[in-house]
Amino acid sequence: MFSVVIPLYNKASYVEKAVESVLCQTFSDFELIVVNDGSTDSSVEKLARFTDDRLKLINQSNTGVSGARNKGVKHARFDYIAFLDADDWWHERFLEEMNALITQFSDAGLYGSNYFVVKNGVNTPAQVGVEAGFEMGYINYFKVYARTFWVPLNCSFVVVKKSVFEQEKGFNEHLRFGEDLDLWIRIALTHKVGYVNKFLANSNQDAETTNRALGTDKFWNKKEHVTFNISHLADQEQTQPNLKTLLDGLRVRSLVAYRLNDWYPEEVRAIMSRVDLSAQPLFYRFVYQWPRPIINVYFRAKQYGSYLKQMLLRRFYSYVHAR
Repeated sequence: MFSVVIPLYNKASYVEKAVESVLCQTFSDFELIVVNDGSTDSSVEKLARFTDDRLKLINQSNTGVSGARNKGVKHARFDYIAFLDADDWWHERFLEEMNALITQFSDAGLYGSNYFVVKNGVNTPAQVGVEAGFEMGYINYFKVYARTFWVPLNCSFVVVKKSVFEQEKGFNEHLRFGEDLDLWIRIALTHKVGYVNKFLANSNQDAETTNRALGTDKFWNKKEHVTFNISHLADQEQTQPNLKTLLDGLRVRSLVAYRLNDWYPEEVRAIMSRVDLSAQPLFYRFVYQWPRPIINVYFRAKQYGSYLKQMLLRRFYSYVHAR
């Protein structure tokens, strides 16, 4: 039924929990393919204790997460591909619920569930923009995403029909930021998306930032960043308002660091010229319309204020404990 694909690169601290969450699923008709993408830590050694014959390890030189996922799908035997990152984990009923969703809504090419965000060890329910009272069914991916800008799908709580994945030629291996968004958009433009509004996965934000695509210190080459590579969707944006709303919102959110640091200024200005900033939150209008020196002063002051607040809190707690 399911081929589960885990791309693995230097996740020794987390991969055991990810694998355990798959092998402990209540739905047992699956294979688990771990693609070791040239790890240099003890990630592979951590897998040695697992003897379940449903687990298959594939080793390759480092190609990036998209190449690892694509390699896993090439080795998949089943009709549905479930992805899981090596630092995240599933609820034990994830595959069971996905099977029920697929059975009831078989016309979709892409499926997902709600999830928890794990930060500082605390589970916070994701605020995915489904309608109040929604339980299970088809969703408008663009509308749901744009309603709250909490991702409704990512590579740890998604199932893709293998034939659809192959039709779309998988993940774009040139992208290193937003490669999953790129694929979900391509699929959602031509296929239905099924969704179950249950919290069935955990997105681990406590993983080392050096091992994650997101971060305030991460700057991707424009050839690797999805926002610089979606101009081909211009025609669809004109005919699909929900797609336009989503992409404009993602443009202003994903390019803030580029604006502050004057990275690719001409390209950023060209992208923003296609965005109706009056429809964006006040913060983003400030970032993209005010002079950059003023914006940087604001962010430095905000950063200093945060530092000062933390310092005062530490001193306060030290004073309280000393009494």
